[in-house]
Amino acid sequence: MMTPMRYVVLVLAIVISLHYILSFTHEGYGQATSISNIRSQWSAGRPPYKTPVPDEYYVSENVTAPSGRRANAAIVMLARNSDLNGIVVSMKQMEDRFNKKFRYPYVFLNEEAFSDNFKNRVTELTDAQVEFGLIPREHWYQPDSIDEAKASASRADMVKNNVIYGGSVPYRNMCRFNSGFFYRHPLLDKYRYYWRVEPDVKFFCDLDYDPFLIMQDQNKVYGFTVSLYEYEATIPTLWQAVKEFIHENPDLVSPDNAMAFLSDDGGESYNRCHFWSNFEIGDLDLWRGESYTKFFDHLDKKGGFYYERWGDAPVHSIGAALFAKKEQIHFFNDIGYRHEPFQHCPQGEAHKRGKCWCDSAQNFDYEWYSCLSRYDKMFS
Repeated sequence: MMTPMRYVVLVLAIVISLHYILSFTHEGYGQATSISNIRSQWSAGRPPYKTPVPDEYYVSENVTAPSGRRANAAIVMLARNSDLNGIVVSMKQMEDRFNKKFRYPYVFLNEEAFSDNFKNRVTELTDAQVEFGLIPREHWYQPDSIDEAKASASRADMVKNNVIYGGSVPYRNMCRFNSGFFYRHPLLDKYRYYWRVEPDVKFFCDLDYDPFLIMQDQNKVYGFTVSLYEYEATIPTLWQAVKEFIHENPDLVSPDNAMAFLSDDGGESYNRCHFWSNFEIGDLDLWRGESYTKFFDHLDKKGGFYYERWGDAPVHSIGAALFAKKEQIHFFNDIGYRHEPFQHCPQGEAHKRGKCWCDSAQNFDYEWYSCLSRYDKMFS
């Protein structure tokens, strides 16, 4: 070998050796030069979900035991005993498409005790741990601070104007519970992440990677599959309450937040976009934190859950958009999902890889009532 070439080889060997030594001895250097970080830099200027999930997250098709690395997470299902048949449909699909490979525990919550029949049916569907919890009365029912005469008049007016669930107190109880209390249940104290699943939903695709690990490793805090506009008649004063909170607590709003998803004029008005919260994969610490706790308490004192019909979807969406960075909100484009009447059906390679059984032409992502284009625009 010629002498100059020897020097080149020697220098390369030294550089490579130093790289590996620093990767193992300095965590910051290792993270900065990791493949995932380099990929994230390549994806700058476009939505994060456009960068495919790295192959190392996928498990082999013939794996029958749970993978070795798991997040501290649970699948959460709010249900009544009368929801049993719908729960079985959702849970069976969840097991077949995802959880038989990963065996994450289930937490079922109900304002009444679950029947033995309910418990037996659902535990037969999984090898994972299943827990059943009773919701504290003060977390579920309309609080005494609500003026019932005013609330009743509001419900009657909504019924008159054909507002969906406009006359339902139980629906309002559910919205308030999901907005500010589900994550406080003692059965969830030991968990960091959750996947919310409802009765009678469809999961169209095989999911051969663990979305909880994506949340954990990429510092995501909120994941969705469908986004759309809220019914204006259900939230006439919600944004005014939000603006009051921001004005009083500007230090709690995250830098590089997702306000652009919520508003087209810098926060002056609300465009009604929200993430459809019947599907959520989230970080419980987002809701447990000081910012969201104060935010929910502020909204709860306004009484809008009962005087109007504030849903947990816009409340969660506004909370995530204000108190997280936009990069921490993730679109799970490869999880095929339907909750009547909308569905997300993965497209292209994601549809093929997931062996999805939905028709890719029937996809809500960019329909006129979808807000996904506004989410995409934040990263352009």
